[in-house]
Amino acid sequence: MSMTKIFKRTLLVAGVVAAAAASAQDIKLGFNGDLSASPSAQSGKAGVLGIEAAIADINAAGGVLGRKLTLVVRDDQSQPPKSIQNMSDLIDNEKVVAVFGPTNSGNALAWRHIPNQKKVVSMGMIGSGTDITKPMSVGADNYMFRVSMVDREQIAALAAYAAKSGSKKIGLMGETTGYGQGGLKDLEEVVKMQGLTPLATEKFGVGDTDMTSQLNKMKAAGVDTILVWAQGTPTGQLVRSMEKVNYFPTVLSSWAADNITFFDAAGKTLASKPIFMRTIVNPTTPAQKKLFERTSSKLAAPSAFPFVIHGYDATLLVAEAIKQAGTTDGAKVREALENLNAPVNGVMKTYNKPFSKTTHEGLTASDLAFVKWNNDQLVQFSDDVIKSLKTDDYKR
Repeated sequence: MSMTKIFKRTLLVAGVVAAAAASAQDIKLGFNGDLSASPSAQSGKAGVLGIEAAIADINAAGGVLGRKLTLVVRDDQSQPPKSIQNMSDLIDNEKVVAVFGPTNSGNALAWRHIPNQKKVVSMGMIGSGTDITKPMSVGADNYMFRVSMVDREQIAALAAYAAKSGSKKIGLMGETTGYGQGGLKDLEEVVKMQGLTPLATEKFGVGDTDMTSQLNKMKAAGVDTILVWAQGTPTGQLVRSMEKVNYFPTVLSSWAADNITFFDAAGKTLASKPIFMRTIVNPTTPAQKKLFERTSSKLAAPSAFPFVIHGYDATLLVAEAIKQAGTTDGAKVREALENLNAPVNGVMKTYNKPFSKTTHEGLTASDLAFVKWNNDQLVQFSDDVIKSLKTDDYKR
């Protein structure tokens, strides 16, 4: 072999080694959530768009600690065993510094012990189950954080609405998933705080298309207000079932009713029945409009945009914590998140010390709005009851 060929081969090998070394210096972040299986998969896809947009902006500004951020994505297909496997793979094999997701609350509850044991931050930005961010034991270091809706906060607002409306004839309904049953538990506790006693409580499967049996029991009990916790598609099937029995009580539902899967299942006319909560109704600020323009063509529907914002802001917060910690060490990143020195200018809002040792929720009831569908648009909803609500009316 000639010296020229040897020299070229040496340069080639050196280039490959250098590229590999540079890649090894990237700070890896992970996403673990449903992207294909459940009615909430569109939320997972929107969340990933937000994370990717934030990573692109951070990298364009020089990265974090002089290193680029990269994202490793895993689809858990809405299955807890798969989600547990993904979490272990991301932490143990991919060596991610933080994990975003999941899409479904039940999956987070199935694996939240893993990031706590491995001391790797998990930043939720979709799943809203109340217990997700609770420590594994009293006083224990907690690696579960969230920038998204929280079931308990939504329920505090919806139960306050029911009580303030003067209704004493309420009923509770929930799907049989971890998400639905966690929400149903919160509903039972919070309506009791409001002095309300449910006349009936019913459950249904996430794949059910006919809930007339449960609704007939509600109707027979005299229920005039139903608080329901379920994903988008089954909530749509619930209001369709109401049409079958000509029974239309006031419906106060989880924010999954903002999902296009709900709208498609319910149809334009019936979709207007539920009242629910949402972090934003439509993009209004310049930053929100700019991000919407960047990502809207890739969304299953405009209604999924809040998850883009949550993914974006969650990434900014993790990046800021790494910068403040000066390291990717999990314990130091957690401590930095709990004690952020500087405000983080997100797209949803400016986060000024959003977390503490005991509080790991970036958004609370004060960040939420009452919403309904009007034709095919989401609109902020207000009536005399909402206008009369005060801080003391919210029970948690």
